[in-house]
Amino acid sequence: MKVLVTGASGMLGGGVALKLAARGDDVTVFQRRPSSLTGVREITGDITDQAAIGRAVEGMDAVVHLAAKVNVTGPWPEYAAANIEGVRNLVGALKQAGTPRLVQVSSPSVAHHGHALTGAGAGPADPRRARGNYARSKATGERIALAADGPGLAVVAVRPHLVWGPGDTQLVGRIVERARQGRLPLIGSGAALIDTTYVDNAVDATVAALDHAESARGRALVVTNGEPRPVADLFARLCDAAGVQPPARRVPFPVAWLAGAAVEGAWALGKRHDDPPITRFLAEQLATAHWFEQRTTRAVLDWTPAVGLEEGFDRLARWYAR
Repeated sequence: MKVLVTGASGMLGGGVALKLAARGDDVTVFQRRPSSLTGVREITGDITDQAAIGRAVEGMDAVVHLAAKVNVTGPWPEYAAANIEGVRNLVGALKQAGTPRLVQVSSPSVAHHGHALTGAGAGPADPRRARGNYARSKATGERIALAADGPGLAVVAVRPHLVWGPGDTQLVGRIVERARQGRLPLIGSGAALIDTTYVDNAVDATVAALDHAESARGRALVVTNGEPRPVADLFARLCDAAGVQPPARRVPFPVAWLAGAAVEGAWALGKRHDDPPITRFLAEQLATAHWFEQRTTRAVLDWTPAVGLEEGFDRLARWYAR
């Protein structure tokens, strides 16, 4: 297939592009800055530029869309431009070009309302109840993408949950750096069960969604390793792999939530774009269980994770050792 991958400068997007190229697909990547990937054609541009995305999709058999604003804080117009208008631009370009397949890479946060999720399925994306600008904008974007499913365009949404692996600067990098600085407390008891996804598994599931777009069309599917662990255990294993001390200090959830609200206000007033130490959404994520039923995803995509958590931790430790 001739496949366009947007957002390939990220760990997951880059992994998907390389996986497709390695199996023989003709891959083009599209993002704002060079990706440095080998074996793919590269186009730099912005998903908010209708003309640029229109040129990028010409002649494509499929698109895997990962380009998004993913920061934990920032003004709403920035999220809306990238995660909502960007999807509208892409859908319009696909219909005009006659591209038959779209995989929309979304997030479980689009259906997370702040309460514990235990063995949950992929609930409907709900921008009214999603927590924070990122989740609300991604929920709207997912709805736009799935609404475009129909004759001539098969759309499937995948929601990888907390993707991590060697070289990850988002989840692992932030945890390790804060632990190294002694600024990584546990929120609440640290016993909340959380699912994560090793990056190779997220890549394989995304490629499987592309291959099964016709049979999975119109659906949203949560992707995880299917191995929920207490958040304290996850922090300890990631820190151990990096050779830093895991967190020993605990902060009660109400205190963390109030601190998150205060920090968000300060960041908004100061128009800051760096990542704050805590937000209300982050406090909720670390203090409440969120793990997901995976039988449906695995059956629909004919996919199972190839890398278990233990092997993933070992790979991460070897990477840090190098």
